[in-house]
Amino acid sequence: MDAYDGVRGREGRPATGSGEHEGAGIASLSLPYQVVAAVALAVVGVFTCVHLAMVFLHVAPSNTLTKQHGAAVDDWIYPEFEQNWKLFAPNPLQQNIAVHVRAQVAGDDGSRRTTDWIDLSGQDAEAIRGSLLPSHTEQNELRRAWDFYLNSHTDDHRPNGLRGELSESYIRRIVMLRLGEQRLGGTVEQIQLRSAARAVRPPSWSNEKTDTEPVHREFPWWKVTAADLPGGSENDRTEAGR
Repeated sequence: MDAYDGVRGREGRPATGSGEHEGAGIASLSLPYQVVAAVALAVVGVFTCVHLAMVFLHVAPSNTLTKQHGAAVDDWIYPEFEQNWKLFAPNPLQQNIAVHVRAQVAGDDGSRRTTDWIDLSGQDAEAIRGSLLPSHTEQNELRRAWDFYLNSHTDDHRPNGLRGELSESYIRRIVMLRLGEQRLGGTVEQIQLRSAARAVRPPSWSNEKTDTEPVHREFPWWKVTAADLPGGSENDRTEAGR
């Protein structure tokens, strides 16, 4: 019998240390940790099921559930999880739409001036260019807020319901947050938005002719109030744009 035979078990297998864990995954954890892991997995599973159900009801045709619980579905979906299926429509989007803003600024000497148009969408594009993991805010906050505003207003800029007022407040706060990062040399008193729609240039192999000059649509001037500011106070309004 050689020396190695002494460390073999009765079945001829190498003996194992008493401290070695048998099993894998949750089963290898102690009982308290197993309970915590099971609860965490259950919470994630329930959340996932609820989210998938809400998204399904949002995109599904009108039915009994959406008629009875449509408000709850909208509260869950908007604005972060809104689904846009236009990419798969018979006529997919063929325009790039940019959001511009200009402001009326009051200087310390009592003078007032109107700034040039500031391309907010262009700033977002620059922020994500070259970024491997751009944030959802950088990519979609302004764009989705603008879609939200357009879809909840009439052509003469009147809100068509409670969501219309909410969308206007939302876009105004986003714009003032962006202007707060600019050095405008005074206090922003009014802002005006416009959209610039530019058709996507057709590919080189296509014979299609498309006018790629931007088409602008200007919106009314809005007077800036404390509610439009990130901090929601008159002190923040005084500092905005400086």
